[in-house]
Amino acid sequence: MKIRPRNLPPGWYPGGEEQTVREIERFRSSPEQAHRSGIAGVAPHAGWSYSGSIACHVFQSISERVQTIVVVGGHLAPHSGLLAAFEDGYETPLGVLESDGELLKALRDTLSLHEDRYADNTVEVQLPLLKYLHPDARALYLRASPSEEALKLGVELAAAAGRLNRQIAVVGSTDLTHYGDNYGFTPHGTGPGAVKWVKEVNDRRIVEALLAVELEKALDLARREQSACSVGGAVAAARFAQAMGAVRGELLEYRTSYDIAPSSFFVGYAGIIYSRTA
Repeated sequence: MKIRPRNLPPGWYPGGEEQTVREIERFRSSPEQAHRSGIAGVAPHAGWSYSGSIACHVFQSISERVQTIVVVGGHLAPHSGLLAAFEDGYETPLGVLESDGELLKALRDTLSLHEDRYADNTVEVQLPLLKYLHPDARALYLRASPSEEALKLGVELAAAAGRLNRQIAVVGSTDLTHYGDNYGFTPHGTGPGAVKWVKEVNDRRIVEALLAVELEKALDLARREQSACSVGGAVAAARFAQAMGAVRGELLEYRTSYDIAPSSFFVGYAGIIYSRTA
């Protein structure tokens, strides 16, 4: 059994089992607040101290009935295509998370999936949350470029789930606007006015597009307005949800890293969940 090793150092998420459990329990919302009907979602992928609680709420809102949760990350150029981890499982502080090899094979029958040999936080940072909150589920580790291929991936995931008669959920992993000199993006200067613009204009526009499942618009906004770093993952998840009957997403939570640690550079984070309407 080939296992994909952990690549991120502690700091992104805890290093040991006890610390990981303690942190997730601190993040968790009460059972009464958890939706537990989600079929797809969008979760941020910064270090847990910044966005872990939002990501946790997304995974907690995914239906307990799902058999496989697909996490689709990004950090790819528009022409990078679709990547997949080909390993049989993924290392987490809570033990090995088993990969759904059958679903991967079904996707490879219809899509061009290249092996993902690179370390990347967009998927890995989510895996301990998946393992703890959905201990009986398998996983699939994918990344999607910010292009039409991500939309095709969402459709093919829904089709593969039907062919395999498998209940799956898809979580797209993206952060929102990266603002400040460190990111080379300061269209509204610095200070409170810049934070206000990111929250009320730049991030809001792409969040509203994702909520409305206006996915070509979301791709365009991310490209033109630099409002998402891994929008391919987000639109793949939303397109899957749409193919499965969802018509609109729900915003669970939004904040920026500025709200936690004020700085001249900061990043936006949103948690979105999609559910079937019937």
